[in-house]
Amino acid sequence: MHIEPGIIAQAKVVLANASAVGLVAYYGRDLLRQPADIVRTLLAALFFSLFMQSFHVNVGPSELHFVGAMAIYLTLGFLPTLLGFAAGLLLQGLLFEPVDLPHLAVNSLSLIVPLIAVHYSVGRQLRAELAGRVVSWGAIVKLDAMYYAGVTAMVGFWLLAAEVATPLAAWAAFASSYLLIVICEPLFTLAVVRLLKRHENKRLIATCFNIQSLKLAN
Repeated sequence: MHIEPGIIAQAKVVLANASAVGLVAYYGRDLLRQPADIVRTLLAALFFSLFMQSFHVNVGPSELHFVGAMAIYLTLGFLPTLLGFAAGLLLQGLLFEPVDLPHLAVNSLSLIVPLIAVHYSVGRQLRAELAGRVVSWGAIVKLDAMYYAGVTAMVGFWLLAAEVATPLAAWAAFASSYLLIVICEPLFTLAVVRLLKRHENKRLIATCFNIQSLKLAN
């Protein structure tokens, strides 16, 4: 989901910077009212950075990454995930890929905007429905499919705004590559939730993660 520097005109990058800063500032103010989410945001940033570095390949005009989005969202919550994505991209840029820093806001919006859309459309309701009930494969696949459809759409949006024309077939090849993530990531998410639920009564797990309301089949 990375957009390489130099593809988008500087004026549009400035608008992306303003949009990203505005979103992070708007949602970041809630951290003062929910101190536990500060720790969870740091964990989300760390996990996301590690996931991104663990698997990434060039596909068409962008890159296919293992994001672990729904594992982070379901175990840490919406706010830590949103802020953790932005912080994780910053961390990744500083430590591993400094060339990506000029497009930090562009790439952050590619992850944050679909997360907001998923959360407010089905995520909150689905999580409420899952409270005290079994976390199902189908529910996670639904979240993953909607989220990564949004991510690929955002990449398409940036490519349309780019100074260099990108063939539709190249974007389609990139978008279809995320089917692999939609198929595989729910298995990872279920494994993570199962592991954390096994230790949910420990104080450290209860403080760092938000999984008390989720239930897994035996």
